[in-house]
Amino acid sequence: MISDFDRSMLARAVTQAEQALESGDEPFGSVLVSADGEILFEDHNHVAGGNYTRHPELAIAQWSAENLTVQQRAAATVYTSGEHCPMCAAAHAWVGLGRIVYASSSEQLSRWLAEMGVGAPPVRPLPIQEIAPGVTVEGPDPQLAERVRDLHRRRQGLETTNQEKDE
Repeated sequence: MISDFDRSMLARAVTQAEQALESGDEPFGSVLVSADGEILFEDHNHVAGGNYTRHPELAIAQWSAENLTVQQRAAATVYTSGEHCPMCAAAHAWVGLGRIVYASSSEQLSRWLAEMGVGAPPVRPLPIQEIAPGVTVEGPDPQLAERVRDLHRRRQGLETTNQEKDE
């Protein structure tokens, strides 16, 4: 169940995604939070330069492996604007991070991008649990998923109409 605290951290991840978009990058953002609610690390996509592995979830996994104990990693939560891709889900599981909470799912993103006429990515978007079945996953969040959808529409140069917002 997504709590009010979870939603506040998800909103922070979506704000990171907005910052990515404003800097000319793809709108994805993530926040790593300790078991006691401390923000440990946050970042957004940095793929605009051509290195498409520069996802915030991968950066979180790498930072965690270097800076946290096994126990701290297992107790932490990753909040993210979009469900992890297979690369990031694998990194998350390999370093032993805990729970993932996401605002929008890979299935939603795939559907939205198809509706916008954007081609499929080079890696099939799979649910996290198909890659990392032992990870606790919660999402999507209906309230924040629409904000994420709007970011992707903006990325494609599309404006969201009031009718679409009402749907």
